[in-house]
Amino acid sequence: MLASQLANTGFPSVGLFDKVSLALQLMEDYDVMHLPVLAEDKYAGLIEKGELLDADEQGPIAAIQQSLLKAAVRAEEHFLVALKIASEYQLSLVPVLNEQGGLAGVISEHDLLRHLSAFVGNNDKGGVIVLETDKRNFSFGEISRLVETNDAYITQLNTYTEPETGMVIITIKINRIEISDIVATFQRYEYVVRYYFGEEQYANELKENYNHLIAYLNI
Repeated sequence: MLASQLANTGFPSVGLFDKVSLALQLMEDYDVMHLPVLAEDKYAGLIEKGELLDADEQGPIAAIQQSLLKAAVRAEEHFLVALKIASEYQLSLVPVLNEQGGLAGVISEHDLLRHLSAFVGNNDKGGVIVLETDKRNFSFGEISRLVETNDAYITQLNTYTEPETGMVIITIKINRIEISDIVATFQRYEYVVRYYFGEEQYANELKENYNHLIAYLNI
């Protein structure tokens, strides 16, 4: 998914010589903390609400031009780049620029999270297993093979390196909710299973809650 495909092309922007009060009103109307600022139809940067609140409301945005953030993403970049920029600068929206450096639109924080959720497969049913291993032993092929030996397949796989331990943390989503046999397979092959979330965990919690209720009723 490219940034251009997520861009809202109808979102307002302000110019350097618009009043601070206009920018504040637009932020209130659209419930955002940032607005793109244009200078002669070119993207000049993002203005943050806190900077506007400290400025003269009747003055031009140009008076605080040095406070503009240069954060933006190019239209042809992947939406994950926009997500990284939003996280790095703690933005409520990310400007999308065309080849000429003009503003093609913006991607809101809400839309980024919505598409990230779809990207990692949260909308698909299935169990989740979180493994840990060292970098030398990480093999996507082996992990996939072990899942497939249980007549299942991986619908999503994400990894990150844990800073404290240097271990690779692997989160996999399986196309089945009942995953106890897959968990057992990983344990048999000496993978450390940190967590797993599937039907059996839900059933255990339901049984535990039921037992608590029966014990309460027997008091």
